[in-house]
Amino acid sequence: MKTRAAVATAPETDLEIREVELDDPRPDELRVKIIASGVCHTDAIIRDQWYPVPLPVVLGHEGAGIVEAVGSAVQGFSAGDKVVIGPAFCGHCEQCIAGHPMYCANFYDRNFGVQRQDGSKAFSDGQGTIGSHFFGQSSFAEHTNVAAHGVIKVPKEAPLDLLGPLGCGIMTGSGAVLNVLEPKPGSSIAVFGTGAVGMAGMLAAKAAGATTIIMVDIVAERLQFAQELGATHTVNSKETDPVEAIQELTGGGVDYALDTTGIPAVFSQMTRSLGTRGHGALVGAAKLGTEAPIDIGTLLLNGIQVSLVIEGDAVPKEFIPRLINLHAEGKFPFDKLIRKYPFEDINQAFADSAGGSTLKPVIVF
Repeated sequence: MKTRAAVATAPETDLEIREVELDDPRPDELRVKIIASGVCHTDAIIRDQWYPVPLPVVLGHEGAGIVEAVGSAVQGFSAGDKVVIGPAFCGHCEQCIAGHPMYCANFYDRNFGVQRQDGSKAFSDGQGTIGSHFFGQSSFAEHTNVAAHGVIKVPKEAPLDLLGPLGCGIMTGSGAVLNVLEPKPGSSIAVFGTGAVGMAGMLAAKAAGATTIIMVDIVAERLQFAQELGATHTVNSKETDPVEAIQELTGGGVDYALDTTGIPAVFSQMTRSLGTRGHGALVGAAKLGTEAPIDIGTLLLNGIQVSLVIEGDAVPKEFIPRLINLHAEGKFPFDKLIRKYPFEDINQAFADSAGGSTLKPVIVF
């Protein structure tokens, strides 16, 4: 069938909206009409070739939409179902079986290989085949074929124009907090970075009962917004040493910390902001080969724990409905992070995200 898609063709180059041919869904796939898709930092770094993903490709990995066709081997879905689409995984390796599908042994190939396991691609046009199945979905398209095992059915009343980011960015920040750090009620946490992932982590910490929530960034407007959403303290690290500020605010360091930036110096600050036996997590993506310093001589005495976390270590079929329920109860207002853009303005959405004027862009078809 004919559909429209935004195609990445070269680093630091605007996506091209093209009419493309979408092939038929395979037995293990669903064809989904995309209603909305979040724009994530990962889309930008793949466009710019931080990771060696073949171009051209249809990116997008925070899709939400309506099922139009169901593959012959797929159970539990029907045409008309509302869905959110999460990352792809194999479902049968050791990590998948153990309940950690975001660490699937085949995660890279299935999410960054931009083709099916048999080498075929779902999109094509007069210039040839176009990479598909980015994170199992390639949701920067009006219609797409997706790996069914990564799809989560949501209630009929679910607001699809808001829910796409739950499939990656919002899941990453909130999952790192709720699934990995697991802050106790009354505890303290510092979050480095006030983008959508950091704000999601902050909202999750608040929902979990943390009572000292410190947000760190260099953008004053973002820090003010974080306070409006529930942060108890903010630190502008352009003006103040964040490690000293956090230690002073907490009497020695926080119980938990989250680095959403992937910047080596910030990662080091995060480790030094932890109190004795504190637990920190890194979710920010950096270029392959990036190294960060850790003062193992001093920090050994503190007994800290550091986790590197992919996609919030979530089981999407369990975690995304949990986030939807928290949102419905008013305990996880992630919708306040979102700004919507029409499909035709997708490159403006990328630019606004990079420039910091928009926390979480969502493309609405």
